[in-house]
Amino acid sequence: MLICSFLNPDGPRPGIVEGDDLYVLEGSMFDQQARRGDKIGLASQARLLPPVMPGKIICLGLNYADHAREQDTGVPPEPLIFLKPPSAVIGPDQTIELLPDMGKVEHETELGVVIGRQGRMIPQEEALKYVLGYTCGNDVSARDYQFKDGQWARAKSFDTFCPLGPWINTDLDPSDLAITCRVNGETRQDSRTSQMIFGVPFLIEYISRVMTLLPGDVILTGTPAGVSPIQPGDVVEVEVEGVGVLRNPVSMRVE
Repeated sequence: MLICSFLNPDGPRPGIVEGDDLYVLEGSMFDQQARRGDKIGLASQARLLPPVMPGKIICLGLNYADHAREQDTGVPPEPLIFLKPPSAVIGPDQTIELLPDMGKVEHETELGVVIGRQGRMIPQEEALKYVLGYTCGNDVSARDYQFKDGQWARAKSFDTFCPLGPWINTDLDPSDLAITCRVNGETRQDSRTSQMIFGVPFLIEYISRVMTLLPGDVILTGTPAGVSPIQPGDVVEVEVEGVGVLRNPVSMRVE
């Protein structure tokens, strides 16, 4: 099932995408009793919002060996986790906004794991039972700030620096999916999730030993090699096999 969030006249609503059609989801996306409601129209004509508004976004640094090499750093012996704030989240076709003094800003295409139920100390063999589904993510990163600060909070946390979408696929095996990024139609990243150093079940076990995972939390699982600068006027497309294409234009914010 493909779950989205869209703007209805009375506010944001969860929906189900089936082929070209969009239906209301009656109930919470986290409720197993939720069902398909009335047909709204064509999904392509709906104003899609971020498919989920996470309470927290847990990110993985250097989780693909080829990306660790291009960043001129070693492969971490255990997952390297950091956080992005919920205020960074935008949805499909919303604009990534740069500031004039940011310097180099790069895209990072990622598989996003959406948590479906609360859990702590989750063993690997049970981990996928806590997953609602999977989405596309873009961990936009201001590199000059990242290297200047020596830690990543500022570089990763600007408003609009966490595009998510276009929807959540609840019936997907995350172990070997094609993951790509295109900028203005040119392929910049092209890999598979099987190339992760730490896979999804291991990450859920590891993270849930640190913090309780709650419904709606998102884990961004790291990016492969090929990250590159983005500029105002660019259009960035993140694609994950079985999910779809997350498209976001880039502009310069004028203060």
